[in-house]
Amino acid sequence: MPAIALRRLLLSGTAVLVVLAPAAATVLPRLPADPVPAVAEHPSPGVGHGREEPQGQADDVDPTAYVGGPEVLRDGADADGSAGRISGHVFDDSNRDSVRQEHEEGLEGVAVSNGRDVVRTDQRGYWELPLAEGQTVFVTKPAGWDTPVDETNFARFHYHHEPEGTAQDLRFGGLAATGEAPDALNFPLARNEDSARRDQTCGFLGDVQTYSHQEIGFARTGLVRDLAARQDLEDCGLLLLGDLAGGDLGLYPRLKENLSGAGAPIRAVPGNHDYDIDSTDPEESFDTFKQHVGPENFSYDVGEVHVVGLNNLSYPCRPEENADGRHGQCADPENDPQYNGVLGEETLAWIEADLATVPEDKLVVVATHVPLVSYADSSSTMHQTDDVTELYALLEGREAISFSGHTHSVENMTAGTTVAGWQESAGVQELPFHHIVAGAPSGDWYIGDLDVDGVPMALQRDGAPPGWFSLDVQGTGYRENFHAIGRDGDRMGLAVNSPYWRDWYNTLAAWGEANLGNWDAVPPVNVNDLGDPGMVTAEDLRGGTRLSANVWNGTRETRVTMSVDGGEPLETTHTQPGAGEEKAQGAEVADPYAATRQLMIARHAFESTSGNEDAQGFQAFYGIQAGPAAPRPGYHVARSTTHLWQLELPADLEPGVHTAEVTATDRHGRESTEWLTFEVVEERPQMSFRTEVFAG
Repeated sequence: MPAIALRRLLLSGTAVLVVLAPAAATVLPRLPADPVPAVAEHPSPGVGHGREEPQGQADDVDPTAYVGGPEVLRDGADADGSAGRISGHVFDDSNRDSVRQEHEEGLEGVAVSNGRDVVRTDQRGYWELPLAEGQTVFVTKPAGWDTPVDETNFARFHYHHEPEGTAQDLRFGGLAATGEAPDALNFPLARNEDSARRDQTCGFLGDVQTYSHQEIGFARTGLVRDLAARQDLEDCGLLLLGDLAGGDLGLYPRLKENLSGAGAPIRAVPGNHDYDIDSTDPEESFDTFKQHVGPENFSYDVGEVHVVGLNNLSYPCRPEENADGRHGQCADPENDPQYNGVLGEETLAWIEADLATVPEDKLVVVATHVPLVSYADSSSTMHQTDDVTELYALLEGREAISFSGHTHSVENMTAGTTVAGWQESAGVQELPFHHIVAGAPSGDWYIGDLDVDGVPMALQRDGAPPGWFSLDVQGTGYRENFHAIGRDGDRMGLAVNSPYWRDWYNTLAAWGEANLGNWDAVPPVNVNDLGDPGMVTAEDLRGGTRLSANVWNGTRETRVTMSVDGGEPLETTHTQPGAGEEKAQGAEVADPYAATRQLMIARHAFESTSGNEDAQGFQAFYGIQAGPAAPRPGYHVARSTTHLWQLELPADLEPGVHTAEVTATDRHGRESTEWLTFEVVEERPQMSFRTEVFAG
């Protein structure tokens, strides 16, 4: 797509980065496959006899880590070799070597699946399932146990059955050939009593979405540093909500190596930048993801929680998905391959079978990349889940919460929330349970000026900083927490929304729309023209000046009060209460804290004589050059959000410096207080140095 068209689409505020994928498929260089073994194979004539010691316990691996994988047995070991069937044991891997010895007992009642059918192990730990080419067989980890991980801390609880490997000649290799079905497949589990505790902390991370090796460095310096400092994620682990990479799946090995520094086991669902762009077969479009990361669908238990990870993407989507006429992106997959948000019949059948093994008093956490529904893309069929109401029916009567990524915005929407557009786009009137769109550690795609640590500020579409969510679970109850990367303790962005600021905003936003891709154009105003946005005049007050609080993890139940100069705490107005109203957007309800920074990105102007064309301005997305040019708006501006509160200042507020104490009380009763200082003047003074005073 031409850069001008790309910028126009992105500045519109729609999550559309994937429209680049078809074009990029013709220009990205082919890279050799970098196979990652799905399992450790141990040819053996029988259980506990004559087998080789497993490889993979490298000298530099943390000895406390459980590094290994499922045990694959061939040559007549432990099974009858029936065509179209697979069997094995789930066992207590007491010495943590991923090899089943005679003294290691089988585990009863553990769920094992082929991605459609689910069975439980018998009293010997034995299980058996049908097996077809292309299926992945995996174990559902029970609470109180751990599965092995690979050397990068990604969980290994699965076996891909692809005898000859991916049929297509994919740029990033797809799945390596696994050979014929093994005679037995044994799943090791190691005891971890802490995993059975009722109190757990689980991490949920939206789009890390690294397009380049430089962006992997951004993720390491910000996100991984923050995660590594925590001591509470080892038992439940981290669940990545898709878009690990940014289309270049050859980055998976280094990205995984860096993410391993978080020090917790990692699982991931695929996103719309994790499929093989050059795949023409939806059945194989996530094969490279499966090779390096894991299954498309899976589940595991920790404490009283059952987590279900799902792939809700179809790529390339087919014309039949456009039978309703609302999925035009699926009309021509040969010439214009696109994706669609949908679970599909097979995934829904597996979810039903999986939930049948789960007690109804457990909390079910559903994790997807594309939101089930979202505020940011409330009228879109492409960016929400087509068959979401069928999933709701399967979860009816259960305590549930969903996590998703994709939108690069934070949306904490509790049961009962309703947004205009859902009924028409997804058949949803109101939310039956809690939905969280978890934002993105990459923020607004790593766009934005660099902070003191050299990481892009990249404030998101809704004004929230780059960040991630944790879920503190007590039994089946929980509290959700948003963590702003590099800003421990910050909970909100405070600013003044005055007519003066709105004039600046509207001038620059309109210029940005009119000059998409016109790199020679100089903005009519910049951040220096804005001067001091915390200064308001008496005229500003008469024209409507509001204090603004963007409470990043706010819900419709959040209560925000503001007290000016120690006065009585005053209730504020929630600009988007989620009661079915149309989307509020524009300067009046924008977040000045974020939008001021988003409308003036200095990195556009970075230029050098190094001769490195890629270093002029900066690169975003699929290597698209952003500059060099005068500083100008980024790709998204926080003109609309679910979690903004405002307080109108009195028109007769006295001149002078004022302090506002802002307290946000969340739905759990937790309070956060931050302060904003601003100044009222009769007339705005000259902002620059008064050289005239020193004339002569």
